[in-house]
Amino acid sequence: MSNRIALTFAAVLLSASFIVPKVALAADAKLECDMKFATSGWSVIYKTASGTGTIVCNDGSRMKVNIKTVGGGLTVGKSSIDDGRGKFSNAHSINELIGDYATAGASAGAVKSSEAQAMTKGEISLAISGTGRGWDLGVAFGKFTISPMR
Repeated sequence: MSNRIALTFAAVLLSASFIVPKVALAADAKLECDMKFATSGWSVIYKTASGTGTIVCNDGSRMKVNIKTVGGGLTVGKSSIDDGRGKFSNAHSINELIGDYATAGASAGAVKSSEAQAMTKGEISLAISGTGRGWDLGVAFGKFTISPMR
């Protein structure tokens, strides 16, 4: 009888040794998330823009978000991004994507313009690109804020 208990216990431990590493690997897996957005704004030394977007992740989670950018520098212009796209790196949860990202960039454009920018929030990175309308010229530093839509 004790041999049967010992064999059962050994089988359970052996099974657990195959399950635990898979669970640990799943917890370490990075989430892949993309964002589509549109913004519009203006700048005269102070730069501001706002808009909305949707974040979609490969685990099936989605979130509608508000976007606001503010900053300062040597800038002047008025523009909008109609087809913005973003790609997040190093996230474990869609909720980690909410917050303020540090930005720095240079832009120049007239009538139809395009923009690309990389930004960070701790370990999380966000690369955005988009095309739009308007005109702008300058160099600016600031923040890009993503908040859940209410």
